[in-house]
Amino acid sequence: MVTDGALVTTVVGSYPQPEWLVNREMLGSRLPPRIRAKEIWRVPEEFLAEAQDDATVIAIRDMERAGIEIITDGEVRRESYSNRFATALAGMDVENPGTAIDRTGHPNPVPRAVGPIHRTRPVEVGDLEFLRRNTDLPVKITLPGPFTMAQQAQDDFYGERRSLALALAEAVRAEVVDLFAAGADIVQLDEPYLQARPEAAREYGVEAINRAVGGLSGTVALHTCFGYAAIVHERPPGYPFLAELNDCAADLIAIETAQPDLDLALLKQIPGKGVILGVVDLGDPEVESAESIANRIRRALEFHAPDRLQIAPDCGMKYLPRDRAFAKLQAMTEAARIVRAELG
Repeated sequence: MVTDGALVTTVVGSYPQPEWLVNREMLGSRLPPRIRAKEIWRVPEEFLAEAQDDATVIAIRDMERAGIEIITDGEVRRESYSNRFATALAGMDVENPGTAIDRTGHPNPVPRAVGPIHRTRPVEVGDLEFLRRNTDLPVKITLPGPFTMAQQAQDDFYGERRSLALALAEAVRAEVVDLFAAGADIVQLDEPYLQARPEAAREYGVEAINRAVGGLSGTVALHTCFGYAAIVHERPPGYPFLAELNDCAADLIAIETAQPDLDLALLKQIPGKGVILGVVDLGDPEVESAESIANRIRRALEFHAPDRLQIAPDCGMKYLPRDRAFAKLQAMTEAARIVRAELG
């Protein structure tokens, strides 16, 4: 299976959900939901699981047709990247939500930690098994990371957020173990709030990540970013929390660099890690040329070896129109082929 090699192509996680499945206008007009948001689904409850299966197959086939080599399920069954897992945990009250300030500075309803956090059942194993049955390609499944979930909750039990994050890490660890047992080639933790809350991240971010995935067999990726391009429009000039991830237990660090047009010398901050490099700008409605994307890859090769570099779009693909997302993936895979040919 191709989970390593020169410039292997992948996606961060999400892919556009069809208009017949979700109300995309509603989805794009609000902050990403932290509690359940059943109102976005267009399909009645009794038909929803079947509809989600069908839409997931569409996402899988689009990635295959675009030439992606490590694929996901497109996160089609999720209302957001994090709420499917976070709201399934015991100890979280989702019927009487609390409030937390989102990274945009606005309040957002969130689960309340009201008792000991623990996982009572596998949450995404069925998603992974469906993905595995429907493709012969290597597969990746994504989970919200414990640090980010701790920031997206109201703590009415633990008394301090580090303890909440470490409890969430134990729940994540149980899920990751089951996902590898079910056939995941890569499990990815999504930790965007490492950048939104860098001071707290320095206190316990790596500790929580290591509690979740340290010592596990299987390839672990960790994704960190500045927020969806469709929602968070301002980007800092660099990552405030990146070098610290060189000491975390993840094998791969996934970062976005295209929309903020970052200096790729930042790759020197994580010399011990493989990198999943975001090279497609999802804030730009136009489909970039393969050559412009290839130039980003070439710049990265000044600082990182090609056999330790995977190629991906920036995050937030679910907010694009499907035809635009597919065209951007095609341009990206062509760019990877161009640069591979140059490498011989």
